[in-house]
Amino acid sequence: MKGFLPEKQPLQEYSFTSSASLNRLQEIADRLPKLLLTSRLPKTIGSLQKDDLAIPDLLASNSEQDLQLAMVQLSFIAHALVLGGPKPIQVIPEVIAKPWVQLSQHLGRPPVLSYASYCLENWFLIEDQEEISPENVGLITNFLAGVDEDWFVTIHVCIENAASDAVNAAGLIANCSETSDPADVRALLDRICQSLLQVNHIFSRMPERCDPYIYYHRVRPFIFGSKDNPEFADGLVFENQFANKPQYFRGETGAQSSIIPSLDGALGIKHKQDSLRHYLNEMRNYMPPAHKAFIEKVETTSQVRDLVSQSSIMTDSYNSCLEQLRIFRSMHLNYADLYIHQQAQKTNPFGTGGSTITGTGGTPFMSYLKKHRDETAKQKK
Repeated sequence: MKGFLPEKQPLQEYSFTSSASLNRLQEIADRLPKLLLTSRLPKTIGSLQKDDLAIPDLLASNSEQDLQLAMVQLSFIAHALVLGGPKPIQVIPEVIAKPWVQLSQHLGRPPVLSYASYCLENWFLIEDQEEISPENVGLITNFLAGVDEDWFVTIHVCIENAASDAVNAAGLIANCSETSDPADVRALLDRICQSLLQVNHIFSRMPERCDPYIYYHRVRPFIFGSKDNPEFADGLVFENQFANKPQYFRGETGAQSSIIPSLDGALGIKHKQDSLRHYLNEMRNYMPPAHKAFIEKVETTSQVRDLVSQSSIMTDSYNSCLEQLRIFRSMHLNYADLYIHQQAQKTNPFGTGGSTITGTGGTPFMSYLKKHRDETAKQKK
């Protein structure tokens, strides 16, 4: 199992080779960096008839990999169209809006570029016989297709892969009870810790090929949402969808990854019931439904903190897990400062990279990240 990555490597092309609408969708997605560079995307979309990207056959097929590829491509195209010009557009044309809404309802996620489509379903192995690593993962769909954009997402793909054993162990440890052998519980805690060591090593490589300046001005602007975004005070309209009522959705953010909430749940780490807690719970609506269900299961069944309290042989292993989570959160905080906060202070010709006080999900990210890091450290045994 690959944790929250798909069991099968995502498709780069559709298996529906005779579908004119999917072929057209593929063509636009593949050309997206050039269409953005030349400012031709609005004209390209404007030349389409409203049913040119219709997907009834795809929806009827229930082909998971093809459905996910379409969600990736529609999400990227829509965000490029909305956010790729001098000013955001406020209405998504029906040719994009209708299939995007249909597909999102089918998959159980909102019509917005979420982490699942940005990262989990948007990669391939360059050499099939080699393992997932930053040196062997490519992206299927890009906005501008630069080194920094690719590396930013690639690192997240590799983090998901490195966390897979921690996720698997979290599922097992959540089923442990007073009748479980303390040595077996400790072994599961050790698996989580070792997996997180790999995660943190990969996360530490982010600065190697993702420059803060480029990230802020060339990567980040495309992944904002409409909720809590001053650019969309009146919401975003999906033409002839939702009764043409403006919609508000959160932007893509690492808070939509299921790794950390799963480990928090399995390890019994609690966070205060405040606006941050509400936000993190809201992020689950942007996750694949199966991932959300996994988090809720480990949260409601795990007795690990009680088990650790009853048997001292687990204390060091448990605290080591929390320390690795603290390190991860501390690194995340440092990157937020380097890649967003510091960049927002600089005068430049390219705008602000979005809101300077909120993250792409629409939150005051610095205070939230500090709070989570500190709460994690305080709960060591």
